[in-house]
Amino acid sequence: MAFTRRTTHVAPATAETIAAAAACLRAGGLVAMPTETVYGLAADAASGAAVAGVYAAKGRPSFNPLIAHVLDIAAARREGEFSREADRLAEAFWPGALTLVLPAARGCRVSLLARAGLDTLALRAPVHETARALIEA
Repeated sequence: MAFTRRTTHVAPATAETIAAAAACLRAGGLVAMPTETVYGLAADAASGAAVAGVYAAKGRPSFNPLIAHVLDIAAARREGEFSREADRLAEAFWPGALTLVLPAARGCRVSLLARAGLDTLALRAPVHETARALIEA
């Protein structure tokens, strides 16, 4: 496997650096971001090329789906089909460290690659202030 050297920029979470990170994501780049449980490697989940970059950077097998982070339940409902139980769980634990695996909604924008070709997807609404600011941006 050939490795490409990339520039890494570590920065404090300010309005300016969050805006720059969001611009990087919109351009198809990757960004490390904190959540309440881990630091994750973020990409635009709607972009197959960006998602492929996550798999490549992590050496992660493409049959292992990724978690798509959303700002809130309303955003999650645009991507996944919520059952009554899923609604109750999201209402009780989001934002927070709960990932829901749901059937993909008609019109789901999360790429098939991020979903590992499945008709389901994993969604989480993190509570971490920086993660939420980046998702919102």
